Amino acid sequence: MKKLITLFLVTTIFIVGLTACSVRQENAQKEITVWTLQMGDFADYMYKVIRAYENEHPNLHIKWVDVPFSEGEKRTLAAVMTNNPPDLINLNPDFSALLAQKGTLEEIEPIYLSDFNQEVVKALTYNDKLYSIPWYATSAITIYNKDLFAKSGIIRLPKTYKEMASVAEKIKTGSEAYAFLPTISENDTMMKILNKYGVSELEDFNSDTSKKVFEMFKNLYKQDLIPPETITMTHREALEQYMAGKIVFYQGGSNFLNMIKENAPSIYEQTDVTEQLKGPVGQNDISVMNFVIPKRAKMKKEALEFCLYLTNAKNQLELAQMTNIIATNSEALSNKFYNDNSDLMSKARSISAKQLNHIYPQLKQRRNQKDINTQVNTSVQTILLDKDSIDNTLDRLVKSISGVD
Repeated sequence: MKKLITLFLVTTIFIVGLTACSVRQENAQKEITVWTLQMGDFADYMYKVIRAYENEHPNLHIKWVDVPFSEGEKRTLAAVMTNNPPDLINLNPDFSALLAQKGTLEEIEPIYLSDFNQEVVKALTYNDKLYSIPWYATSAITIYNKDLFAKSGIIRLPKTYKEMASVAEKIKTGSEAYAFLPTISENDTMMKILNKYGVSELEDFNSDTSKKVFEMFKNLYKQDLIPPETITMTHREALEQYMAGKIVFYQGGSNFLNMIKENAPSIYEQTDVTEQLKGPVGQNDISVMNFVIPKRAKMKKEALEFCLYLTNAKNQLELAQMTNIIATNSEALSNKFYNDNSDLMSKARSISAKQLNHIYPQLKQRRNQKDINTQVNTSVQTILLDKDSIDNTLDRLVKSISGVD
């Protein structure tokens, strides 16, 4: 009898131990690793969102890692090839498309993105599939000096590159300042301009349309209607020219208004804003930051749920109110915050937000887009400096890009 009682007690203790172990396993915290790019200045906001989510999901722990922008692509590429990548990664669409092409990203069902601006969602598709969730966007506006523009005697603001080119001489004569400084050999500036003229495929680079665009800038350069520095200056340097009163129009994000206000208050007093310059197609160019989920991530379902929480209307709007970014959530975009013209900053923000409603067709990004951009920019310099004809330069460009791609 004693042996039976002892056996019963041992068995009971064993069963209870297994049950307790099972309960502990069920209640154990799951960890979601989230990488963002250069969000350290908004750590309080990020931790606030994370704590709120963890309070609603006590079995989850969010491990947030902020990665320097310069290291984002290199670290991400290395991570997604391992068996233990982050569960959610903040990237730009170009690099996201590259990873999707390599088959390293989880596909996102469109139904999860019904709350977002559908123009933005459409722009993020790759091969008619979605691999990313939009977070926030930026869209350049045209900042201009009202006083200098008035001196030109022109009443109607130029709205397209062609209109700007047609009034460039009159503006320079009347204001003694250049109309604008297009940084057409910086990053993908020229690519975005070509896209506004319907050029989005490699084969279109040496089309009649493309040649006319290059010819327009070549003529402006040869006639000294755009500054000589056009072929080398960055948008930051162009901003300095604007603050010095040397150019009338400047295209950039609304965040540059604060820089003008702080560094050139007299210029700021004469500053107004309008929509970005367009081409005949009429769309706007934007920049988007998004999130992706690696295919090898361990917590894909949980990562998607947290991402949709981080990018919901409330959280996007709160982030937008702290910065100069544009929300991509439709409900956030309908908030009065984006429909206010009470001051210059509000007006700029309202214009930027509305530009998200016409961004398609977007330039089709390719695997080696950075190399392609570099070759396009080299061609710009060749054409403007008259080192070769437009026809020869663009023929060479298409052949070279075909090899790169």
